[in-house]
Amino acid sequence: MALDGVTLAYLVYELAPLLNGARIDKIFQPEREEIHILLRMQQGSKRLLLSTGATSSRFHLTQESKKNPSTPPMFCMILRKHLEGGKILGLQQKELERVVTFEIQNYNDRGDLVTLHLHLEIMGKHSNLILVDPTTRTILDGLKRYSHATSRYREVLPGRTYLSPPSQGKQPPLEDEEQWRHSLYEEDLDRPITSILLTRFAGISPELAREIVVQAGLNTESLLHQCGDIDVSRLFQVYRRLCNPEEVRDIQPCLYYHQPPQSPPVAFSFIPFQQYQELRMKPTSTLNDAITGFYQAKSSNNTLESKRGSLRKVVQEQRTHFIKKLKLYDEAMASANSGLTYQRWGELLTANLYRIPLEAAEVTVEDYYDPSLSSVLIPLNPHISAIDNAQRYYKLYNKAKATLLKTKPLKEAALEEVAYLDSLRVSLDQAFTLSELDAIHLELVTQGYLAGKHLKKDSIKPKKGRSNTKSAAKVKAPKETVHPRVYRSSQGRTIFVGKNNAQNDWLSLRKGKPNDLWLHVKQIPGSHVLVPLEAGEEFPDDTTLEEAAALAIYYSQSRGSSQVAVDYTHIKQLKKPNSAKPGMVIYEQNWTLYLSPKPEVLERLLASEEVED
Repeated sequence: MALDGVTLAYLVYELAPLLNGARIDKIFQPEREEIHILLRMQQGSKRLLLSTGATSSRFHLTQESKKNPSTPPMFCMILRKHLEGGKILGLQQKELERVVTFEIQNYNDRGDLVTLHLHLEIMGKHSNLILVDPTTRTILDGLKRYSHATSRYREVLPGRTYLSPPSQGKQPPLEDEEQWRHSLYEEDLDRPITSILLTRFAGISPELAREIVVQAGLNTESLLHQCGDIDVSRLFQVYRRLCNPEEVRDIQPCLYYHQPPQSPPVAFSFIPFQQYQELRMKPTSTLNDAITGFYQAKSSNNTLESKRGSLRKVVQEQRTHFIKKLKLYDEAMASANSGLTYQRWGELLTANLYRIPLEAAEVTVEDYYDPSLSSVLIPLNPHISAIDNAQRYYKLYNKAKATLLKTKPLKEAALEEVAYLDSLRVSLDQAFTLSELDAIHLELVTQGYLAGKHLKKDSIKPKKGRSNTKSAAKVKAPKETVHPRVYRSSQGRTIFVGKNNAQNDWLSLRKGKPNDLWLHVKQIPGSHVLVPLEAGEEFPDDTTLEEAAALAIYYSQSRGSSQVAVDYTHIKQLKKPNSAKPGMVIYEQNWTLYLSPKPEVLERLLASEEVED
């Protein structure tokens, strides 16, 4: 959601007492549209973030530190020149507009004490950060420079006069109900209330407009002409309560999440919003914490999805490559299978040499392999003898047989690669953190699908006698602590679920004891699930078994399907063939459970996940 003018006002009132009097130590520009200002204040050092991103324009205190470029951008150098060592005198926001002005006092080049204004304009793709001399209204510089070729209204260039963003003609906060009603009824009566609030009154976002309507007891689709006097009065009371930050300081900021525990926050608000009552709410101590948590999670999620997309592209390209190979192998085997009949033709020709005339182009003989002695028409090369024709068919048969013998293992290997890549796709789709994606990236490097300095197929085991310390350091894989997903069944039993193929192998071949129970969706890519058992215990209780099977389905390609077959057996039945891909095991003795996971059971299980330390 966007940082609207009302929420921005609450944030200004919250942070102004903290920032007033703060000293500016350092200024950085780690990203093209983001400025970090290190502050010294009574509460200790703080980091102030100012962003002009199209979908993330905002300001707040943060603890997140980012890598800075080796050479600071020009705007960063201008800010350092004019603001480092200065003191923040105050924060200003005019009439719920989405413009926050930082008033900063510092000494100029001549040693005179001057005051500068740093305007943060939060306006979507037009957001900007502009340093201005308020005495002359001269722009010293802007994070985004543009001339009249870009904007007819104003230029943002050094030396130009600063003009405030164009007014949208919205009403500032109104405290008189009659004046508010008059303003409301100047709009078209057939327009939705939410649309009128959004376009008529300053500081209101679509989310806040919906909340005003919801808290007034109306439908978000309600039109103005459908509202009576009592409805309009309730609308005003809610509007006045929410949109007057100067009067309302007792806020209850919070974040909202979808039900899966791993999901990032989808919204934040300065008080609990009724429109989000179906979502999972998490209160925060301050509005700054809510905004920080929301945007940091959004940034992390963007990074996560970007890396997921890159790895998914690699896996998909490799899978497409092997699918093309399988098509070629199928065509070759189909052609070779049709060539197996050449052996019969060679034998029939050999048995009927005396009946084949010279230079014959074809011959019809009885097929003594067929109990009914049907006739077979065999094409011949008229330029060679009958015995040579028979030998030619024997050679074609041997060639077809050799093709089958050579192609069959190649096809099986390609099928194994496709199955393995499918398992990687499932792991990628179900990875929730960058560390999980890093593990999959390392696995792709290990298996030779990606280039990497740590592991290569032909260099994992250095040849004996070679003493190259530098090379040995390259092939050494980083040691990582294994943290599978851990859940609790409704009976209190522990259930482990692998996050990727490496963890699947660890659970099945190292973590599990011989009599522990192992589960996996039948013949479909998915995670290995392990249920530890006590000594002498053959199976867990039925409820735990079904819940473990539900997790096996949830963390597989069959998520969302019904009547899914889940195999379960004991760890001692598992075997890993030589040269098998990570996560691949075989078993001969097992039981199969068919299950359609219940949403409420999955919801409780997912909520029971133990958080890593």
